[in-house]
Amino acid sequence: MLWTDIPDPHAPMGSLGIGEIGITGTSAAIANAVYNACGTRVRNLPITLDKLMDFGG
Repeated sequence: MLWTDIPDPHAPMGSLGIGEIGITGTSAAIANAVYNACGTRVRNLPITLDKLMDFGG
């Protein structure tokens, strides 16, 4: 683990983000799970019921 005392000048409180890299594939995994369950590919987030029920495009 690396600890840095250098604040981020672009963040309001100077904090450094560490969770962004781990969460980047989450929305794609959820979209694939919805496709496997429902058979409808949703390409725009958020995935809502009206997008799932839009069969004609």
